[in-house]
Amino acid sequence: MASMMQPQIILLKEGTDTSQGKPQLVSNINACMAVADVVRTTLGPRGMDKLIHDDKGNTTISNDGATIMKLLDVVHPAAKILVDIAKSQDLEVGDGTTTVVLLAGEFLREAKPFIEDGVHPQNLIRSYRTACNMAIEKIKELAVSIEGKSLDEKRSLLAKCAATTLSSKLIGGEKDFFATMVVDAVIAIGSDDRLNMIGIKKVPGGTMRDSFLVNGVAFKKTFSYAGFEQQPKKFLNPKILLLNIELELKSEKENAEIRLSDPLQYQSIVDAEWNIIYDKLDKCVKSGAKIVLSRLAIGDLATQYFADRDIFCAGRVAEDDLHRVAAATGGTVQTSVNNVIDEVLGSCEAFEEKQVGNERFNIFKGCPSGQTATIVLRGGADQFIEEAERSLHDAIMIVRRAMKNSTVVAGGGAIDMEISRYLWQHARNIAGKSQLFINSFAKALEVIPRQLCDNAGFDATDVLNKLRQKHALPSGEGALYGVDINTGGISDSFANFVWEPAVVKMNAINAATEAACLILSVDETVKNPKSESAQGEAAGGMGRGRGGGRGRGMRRR
Repeated sequence: MASMMQPQIILLKEGTDTSQGKPQLVSNINACMAVADVVRTTLGPRGMDKLIHDDKGNTTISNDGATIMKLLDVVHPAAKILVDIAKSQDLEVGDGTTTVVLLAGEFLREAKPFIEDGVHPQNLIRSYRTACNMAIEKIKELAVSIEGKSLDEKRSLLAKCAATTLSSKLIGGEKDFFATMVVDAVIAIGSDDRLNMIGIKKVPGGTMRDSFLVNGVAFKKTFSYAGFEQQPKKFLNPKILLLNIELELKSEKENAEIRLSDPLQYQSIVDAEWNIIYDKLDKCVKSGAKIVLSRLAIGDLATQYFADRDIFCAGRVAEDDLHRVAAATGGTVQTSVNNVIDEVLGSCEAFEEKQVGNERFNIFKGCPSGQTATIVLRGGADQFIEEAERSLHDAIMIVRRAMKNSTVVAGGGAIDMEISRYLWQHARNIAGKSQLFINSFAKALEVIPRQLCDNAGFDATDVLNKLRQKHALPSGEGALYGVDINTGGISDSFANFVWEPAVVKMNAINAATEAACLILSVDETVKNPKSESAQGEAAGGMGRGRGGGRGRGMRRR
């Protein structure tokens, strides 16, 4: 009797929500599949775009996986992992963000029936990791190096990689025009790794074809005072002085107090102030600089002073633009005008202020260091230019990666089909359950060519059967065949220059496998009620505000 009356043991706080076991795992898999289905239709050259409207009224049109995942604001804890891998793929490689989410979703979709049939998740995880390592080894084996080629050959090869990336974007119609521009920009910055050395400036109006590349720095004309019109707007081989100081009369920051015994002394204090600013301006002129740029304000007095001496000046220049001017012209940003020597001045072959659309741009060309470039983007709607900027960012990342890891593989689903075939064949030699798990991994890889066909409106089953037959040829001559988006059949992707850096594929398969294994290894979710109530109290406290809370000294009920 005593044993029947055992008290219930309470481990967790009241209100804690716990769910565990197989239903929890299946629920997590379903959530991830739902996220993958959101970006599924954006894959490939015929992918659709998503229009995302947020609570602030901002509208974003994009088919970039990482951008969509960031804007979706996913709250499911397991599905957030897919958002994270899309972000990491974007930061590491720049492209393949939709691919990585699709692959992770498909790996989980294939694992779901096994989980429902009672297979232990650790068996699946072990097989998936083995299959992932084999897939990466196969990619390395199939990758073709572009190392050791001449600069012209390398340019055209890199342009093909950029064109493959751009073909799936909104600006895909002008991919060749932009691909050359991106390659020129990346080659201009040379071995410099800093992506901010390539500036992208957006000017609404005109057509995409009006976009141009400046081998140097270009930035929008800054706010200017009277007297600016009299300054010269064009120089050849000018010296450039870069400052981080204000060139204007300033009122005292604190409440300064000066006591005078004689009213005549007041004039000497005013004169001293004017002498300080004139002394600064005089030193700028004596340095021999013809262009003066400052991160802080250059006032109306200084503007007129420089105009009288045929010197161009611009104040309140954005910090990143100033740093790019410094990198390009070989100048150094000064925090004082005392002792300005020739070594700290920058130089360039030509400077001019030019009208672009309804904006005026300051353009520095023929810079000696040359480690910077600026792309000026034109286009109709603001959303269109924003998406064009995101597309160019992906292409720039891809070209940088291809220059560093100079191996490429065939795109268009060719590499995915070849790895899938290789894993199917390997699985035949394995006895036991892991044969089924590796087969499911191989089947999941076919989602890329299948989705490319679905998004283009082709019969996916028919195309995949043709691809399987081609890749199964014993001679191995079909290894480079992928989906032909133009005809709806299959073609040699490598010969058609549908290339992508090997590192994109390796990163995508690695990240997708890791995410799938991580989700499969979770069997319990505990939701702590404390954090929710704390947030509720905080919100309630903010809402009460002054006079809305309890009166002082009132008893709590």
